[in-house]
Amino acid sequence: MTQVVEQQGWVDQPILERESEVHAIQHALDELYGASANGSGARRGGVLVFAAPAGLGKTTLLSEARRHATERGCTVLSARGGEQEKQVPFHVVRQLIQPTVAAMSEGEHREILGHWYGIVAPAIGLTAPQDGAAPDPQGVRDGLDWVVTRLSVRSPPVVLILDDAHWADAESLSWLTAFATRAQELGMLIVVACRPDELPPDATVLHTLATRHGARPHRLEPLTPSAVARMVRSALGDGADDLFCRECWAITGGNPFEVVELTAKARDRGLKPLRDNIPHLRDLASAVKGSGLIERLEQLGPSTVRLAWAAAVLGTGISTRIAASVAALGDAQINEAIDQLHAARILTVLTTVKRDEVVEFFHPLIATAVYRSIPPGVRVAMHGMAAKAVIDAGLGAGAAARHMLEMHPEGDPWVVQQLRQAARENFSAGAPDAARRYLARALREPPIPEDRAHVLFELGSASLLHEPTTTVNHLRAALEEPEIEQGLREAVVYRLAQALAHTGKLVQATELLADEARRTSSARTKLRMQAEQFKWNAVRVDEQDSPARSRLLAQFAKRLTGRSLAERHILGLRGWDCVMRGEPSARALQYAERALDGGLGWTDQDFGFEVPAVMALTLMYCDQPGRAEELFSDAITEFEARGWRGAHLSFAYTLLGYVRYRRGRLTEAEDFVRQGLEIADRVGRGIPAQWQAVGTLIETQLAHGDIAEAQRVAESYDFGKDFPNSVIYPDPQAVWGKLLLARGMNDEAERQLAEAGQRLDSRGTRNPAWSPWQLDLALAQAKHQPEKARATAQDAVARARAFGTAGVIGHALRVQAATTDPAEAVVLLQEAVEYLEKSPAAYELAHALIDHGAALHALGKLERAAHQLYSGMEAATGCGADALATRARTELAAAGLRPRRRQVREQDTLSGAESVAARHAALGLGNAAIAADLGIGEDAVSKLLSAVFTKLGTDRAGLRRALGM
Repeated sequence: MTQVVEQQGWVDQPILERESEVHAIQHALDELYGASANGSGARRGGVLVFAAPAGLGKTTLLSEARRHATERGCTVLSARGGEQEKQVPFHVVRQLIQPTVAAMSEGEHREILGHWYGIVAPAIGLTAPQDGAAPDPQGVRDGLDWVVTRLSVRSPPVVLILDDAHWADAESLSWLTAFATRAQELGMLIVVACRPDELPPDATVLHTLATRHGARPHRLEPLTPSAVARMVRSALGDGADDLFCRECWAITGGNPFEVVELTAKARDRGLKPLRDNIPHLRDLASAVKGSGLIERLEQLGPSTVRLAWAAAVLGTGISTRIAASVAALGDAQINEAIDQLHAARILTVLTTVKRDEVVEFFHPLIATAVYRSIPPGVRVAMHGMAAKAVIDAGLGAGAAARHMLEMHPEGDPWVVQQLRQAARENFSAGAPDAARRYLARALREPPIPEDRAHVLFELGSASLLHEPTTTVNHLRAALEEPEIEQGLREAVVYRLAQALAHTGKLVQATELLADEARRTSSARTKLRMQAEQFKWNAVRVDEQDSPARSRLLAQFAKRLTGRSLAERHILGLRGWDCVMRGEPSARALQYAERALDGGLGWTDQDFGFEVPAVMALTLMYCDQPGRAEELFSDAITEFEARGWRGAHLSFAYTLLGYVRYRRGRLTEAEDFVRQGLEIADRVGRGIPAQWQAVGTLIETQLAHGDIAEAQRVAESYDFGKDFPNSVIYPDPQAVWGKLLLARGMNDEAERQLAEAGQRLDSRGTRNPAWSPWQLDLALAQAKHQPEKARATAQDAVARARAFGTAGVIGHALRVQAATTDPAEAVVLLQEAVEYLEKSPAAYELAHALIDHGAALHALGKLERAAHQLYSGMEAATGCGADALATRARTELAAAGLRPRRRQVREQDTLSGAESVAARHAALGLGNAAIAADLGIGEDAVSKLLSAVFTKLGTDRAGLRRALGM
C-alpha cells in the first residue's frame, strides 16, 4: 500500500454555495476543542457525512476539513477508497494508519500496538502475516479499535477523514462503522464522503454512520446559475456575458467538476466567454467526460494511451516504474506520456511520504472512464501484466491477487500458487472473505490434479466459521479427489466433521468419522477419528444408545496411557462422561488429571477447544472450581493473544462466569457472563455460545434474587420458546423450568423440568451436579404433590451421594429437607451444612445455613437459629445473594433478634489458623488429628476448613495443588 501526498487542485476555485457544510466542519472542530456555543469546555467528537453524486465537491470539502484541522494542530488520519482496490483487504485502514507509524521504530510500534501487535500489525501492513492460527475478523477489528484509540490518546485530538467511502474495502468499512460509535466518547471527529447511489448492497451501514450520532448526512446539491457564473468569470475573466455563463450552467448541470474542466478547456482553446461562442461550448463539454474524454486521450498517441490504461488498471498510488512496466514504455516514453497526460488534465505524478513518484488521475471520474474504455481483451491482458509486475516489484502475492481475479482461467500453476499464497496471507491477517475469493478463483484456474484437493481443503477451511454449509461442499469434494494423500485426507475428514457439527448435522459428522476409522489402516488415524467421534456424540441430544457409547469409551480409556494428544482427548472425554453419568467424582478426576498431565491446548485448530473446556468443567463439578478458573483464564489469554474474539472467547468468559456462579461469587459471575453474552451477540443470534451465556445469566440473576431481571433477559432472547438440538450447559430447558418456578408458575415449571429430566435420563445423564433438574422438580412438586416431591428428592440425594462431592450432596440434602416434616428437615439441613462447609460452594452454604436457621426457629431453638441465620446472612451478603440475605434478616426479625452488621473479612486470604489447618489437611490429616495439633475442637476445625475451601476454590482432594505443595 502506498500513501499519497494530497493532490493539489490544478485550478484554484473558491468554495461556493457550501457555506452550511463548511460551517458544520468548523462547528465540529470547535466542539472537538471544547469551544462549542454551550460553553461546556469539554471535548466532543462526532461524525460528519457528505453524500453526493460524483463531481459535486465532496473531496473539496474534505480538503477544507483537513486544512482547518491541520491549522488547529489536530492529528489528521486520511484515506480514500479506490474503485480498483475495493477487494484489497484493509486498503483504507493502511492509508489511515501507516503514515503515522511509518517513521516509528519497531519498539514504538510494539508500544502503541501493545499486546495487539501480533494480531493487528499484519492487517495494517507493518509485518508479514505469520503461519499458524489466524485471528478472526472481530479480533482484528477490536485490535484496530485499540490502535486508533491509542493514537487518539497519544496525539489528541484526532480527525479521521475518508473520501470515496463507497469504494472502501469491506474489512475497513465494517471496522469504521462499528468504531464510529465511539467517536464522541473519544473526542474524535470522523468525516466521510461518499456517493450514495454507488454504495454496494452490503455497505448500507454508511447510511447510518451519521444518523446514529444525531445528525443527517449533508447532501450536496448542484450549483445555482449564479455560482457557476462566478466560477466562469473567475476562470475566463470578468467580461464573461450572462448568456455564456448561463449556458455553462445548463451544459454542466451545476456540477463543479465539470464547470472547472469546461472553463479550463475554454481557456486552453482561447475561447472568449461571449454569446457568439456558445455553440463551441458543447463541443468542449463532450471532451470533459465519457466518449469525448476518450477521444481526446486517443489523440495523444498510443504510448500515452497505454500509460493511461496501465494507471487505470493498477489503481491509486502505483509507482511510475510499475506503470511503465505494464505499459511497456521506456524512460523517455513514459516522461513524455506523463507530460502529455498532465497537460490534458487526465493524469499527474505525485510524491509519497517516502518520496516515491506515483501516478494519479486528476479525478476518479476520469479514472473510471479510462478503465471502462479499455477493450475487454486488452484489459484482461493488462491485469495479467500488472500481477506479474507487482510481484516482480516485491509487493507480494497479496497485492497481485486482485489483478488475477480479472484474468481468464488458463490452468496456470503459477497463478494458482500466487492465489493460494495471497489467501494464506489474508486469512492470517484476519480477512477470510478475501482468502475465500482468491481460493475460489484458484479453483477455477484450475489447479493441477495433485493440488486440487489442497485448494479445496484450504477453501473449505477458510469458510468454516462463516459459511459452514459451503465448507461441507468443498471438503466433500476434496475427499472425492483420487490423488488425495493420507495426511491431507485425515485433516479434511476432521474439518468436515467439524463443519457438519457446526451446521447441526451431528449424525452425519459421527458417521463420517466412523467410516474413516473403519477405512484407514493407520492405528494413529483410527484413534484420532474415534476420539472425534466420541467428542461429537457427547453433544448429540438425539444419540440413540448413549450408554453403549459410554461403555465403549470406558473400554478405550482403560488401555490408553495419554502419550498422544488423541489419547489425552479420549481420557478427557472419559472423565467428562463420568461427570455426566454421575459416576464417582474420584474416577472423573483421575481421568481428568491424566488428560491434563500431557497438556491440552486451547487454540489447536486440528483438535479444537471442546475437550479442554469439558476438562475444566469436570474439575468444577468435582468441587475444584479454582483449578477450573485457572484453565478458563488460560483460555481467555490464549484466545485473545490469537485474536479469537468470537464464539471461542464468548464461551471462555461465560464458563469462567459459570464457575464464579458455582462458587457463589455472583457479582463477578454476572460481569463475566455479560461479557461473554456481549461477544456472542456480535457473532450471531441463536449460536450455542449465546444459549450458554443467556442460561448462565438467568441462573445468576435468580441467585441474586432478581427474578424480574432474569425474566427480562429470557424475553430479550426468546428463551424458553424452543431449545437447541445440542448439549448446552447449563441445560436450557432445566433453566427455563427453574425460572418458571421462581415466578410461581409451578405447574408449567414441573412440566418443563420433567421433560428435561426425561431427556437427560434417556441419555444416561444422571448427575445433579451437572443439572439439578430433579432438585428444582422436587421443589415444584412439594406444595401439591408432597409424596412425589419426597421421592424425587430422595432419588436426587442418592445420585448426589453416588457422585460423592460435598457440594452436590449438601445441595441435594437442603432440597430434600424442603420436602419433609420440620423435625426431619432440621437433621437433613444440619447434614447439608456439614457437607457444604467442606466444599467451595459458598452460595449453597449460605442457602443451607439460612434454611437451617429458619427450621431451628420453627422448632423454637432460637439461640442456635440465630447463629445459623447470622452466619447465613453474612455469607449471602458476601455472595451478592441479596434476596437470600433479606430473607435471613426477615427470619431474624421474626424471631425477635436484631440483625448485626456484617463482619468484613478479607476475601481469598487465609488467616494463620486457616493456613495451618489447610496444610495439615493437605498432608492427609483428619479433622481429629488437626484439632489435637491446634488444641481446638473438631467443630472449629470444620469451620476453618470450610473457609479454606471457599477461598481457595477446592475441596480436600485439591488442597495440595491449591497450596502449591
